[in-house]
Amino acid sequence: MRRKKLAVVLMNLGGPDSLQNVRPFLSNLFSDPAIIGLPNPFRYLVAKLISRRREKKAQEIYRKLGGQSPLLENTQAQQQALEGLLHNLLPDWECRVFIAMRYWHPLSAQTWENVQTWGADQIVALPLYPQFSTTTTASSLKLWRQLAPDTLTLQQGCYFQDPGFITAYQDLIDQEIKAAPSQVKLRLLFSAHGIPQKLVDNGDPYQWQVEQSVAAIMANFEIDHRICYQSRVGPLKWLNPSLEAEIEQAAQEKVGIIIVPITFVSEHSETLVELDMDFKEKSSELGIPFYGRVATVGTHPEFIAGLARLVKARVETQLSYQASLCPPEFKYCGCRG
Repeated sequence: MRRKKLAVVLMNLGGPDSLQNVRPFLSNLFSDPAIIGLPNPFRYLVAKLISRRREKKAQEIYRKLGGQSPLLENTQAQQQALEGLLHNLLPDWECRVFIAMRYWHPLSAQTWENVQTWGADQIVALPLYPQFSTTTTASSLKLWRQLAPDTLTLQQGCYFQDPGFITAYQDLIDQEIKAAPSQVKLRLLFSAHGIPQKLVDNGDPYQWQVEQSVAAIMANFEIDHRICYQSRVGPLKWLNPSLEAEIEQAAQEKVGIIIVPITFVSEHSETLVELDMDFKEKSSELGIPFYGRVATVGTHPEFIAGLARLVKARVETQLSYQASLCPPEFKYCGCRG
């Protein structure tokens, strides 16, 4: 008897695979109505304008990374690790993990074709964003629902306090604290990718979920910590405080800092360039006594095991949500399916 086929689709942002593809990548990004809410053709025109203006700056960022984004390669490592665990965790299923990037290859449409060709009986959509936002998780899942029949797909909308995710970060933070000089007073700076304040005001639970992730992680530590936001673009008011402001504050107080990229599960430009180069250099210029950076959870065994358990739960319950994770006042929530 043939085993049923389970396709798990890892969803992420994507990144350009060459300097020549930076502009089309940016154009895809800013053409997303979850990023720029204008109706077409205005959104299309604005996306073209922004991508042209930002192309050179973005190319300089990716040039520092060897001319391309490492995100796909890092996601492929997560793909292989997760697939290996699922074979043991779900022995009654033939499991295969696919990758669907939102703004660059492999794009969701091509991934959907591959899933169909493989002949999946069940699909679990698993965005690699632990904290839900309308700009990330919701955008990826919306596109997938347009491509794939809803009856086939279960979705894991958020897992901001999943034990695997939390334990992995606790382990990585502990390693970085132990590597710091014992005589230096330390502060953890949990850095999340920023979003416009108006999105939170309109019911996006992202900021609340970030705070819950940090609270769960900090249950194992007694050390000063702050939550801040990075990667701001455009004129809108974004979530505060900024990582830059917190670094300047730490310099004034002469405390060492350890950056924790709390919303990033893979190394890419925001971690490898912004954190490891730009902000590290700024911290040195300001005379901060210690600058450490915790790695993203990547293929940490606890994180991958947590993802595998989430997939198993979706398959066994046939539900795309976990009850009572987000307060009812949030208009949008990945927990509610």
